[in-house]
Amino acid sequence: MSQSVTERALALLASFRADHPELTLTELSRRSGLPLTTTHRLASELVAGGALERVGGRYRIGLWLWEVASLAPRGFGLREAAMPFLEDVYEATRQNVQLAVLATDAGAAEVVYLERLAPRHAVSVVTRVGGRMPVHATAVGRVLLAHGPRELQEAVLSRPLQRFTTATETDPDRLRSKLAEVRRTGVAITLRQVELVSLSVAAPVRDAGGEVVAAISVVAPVEDGAQRYVPVVVAAARAISRTVARTAAR
Repeated sequence: MSQSVTERALALLASFRADHPELTLTELSRRSGLPLTTTHRLASELVAGGALERVGGRYRIGLWLWEVASLAPRGFGLREAAMPFLEDVYEATRQNVQLAVLATDAGAAEVVYLERLAPRHAVSVVTRVGGRMPVHATAVGRVLLAHGPRELQEAVLSRPLQRFTTATETDPDRLRSKLAEVRRTGVAITLRQVELVSLSVAAPVRDAGGEVVAAISVVAPVEDGAQRYVPVVVAAARAISRTVARTAAR
């Protein structure tokens, strides 16, 4: 079955990654799986529309896409509601502070980071704004998965799970137990799951109906211990939830 023009354009845009922000025409063709002539035609049209920019012989994502993406209500509204409280957590902890939502497109469940505040000398993290991570290895991901549909949980746990460190939990039964603990305690704590030097504490953000729509987290050095960050993360998540509810009511 042949691809539509829209599918081809999306395949072209999906070729770009954080580690490949600029690509030549040949690289675009190879990464998208499109013929070189088709790639050239689509890339030229996307440049004309502002979705791509051409710098010399290389292409990169255009500013117009960022303008359109900023209009997404799930991202923009949550970020606006959360920012004052994320900044408070940042000032109180001087650690990495993150806001994330669940994305289940293309048959996969991942977290998408809407915001990250990072001090210069904080523990390193691999996440970035707009970036994605698997749900099983991150504290925000476990919060969002724990409060998601049961069928989504089973779909995630039935697939091979990526291992980032020697400590990354990939056993489905143990992960089911951890998700149950998240629902019981209202907080997710992960240790050495993505980087051996870090821990993360996350809590859910709820809408006016009580549904979990996002999660916030602090990522800190593992030697700090998680419990010192639990109260501030939980308090901020509840404050954001109240703001989201008030905004919806208005």
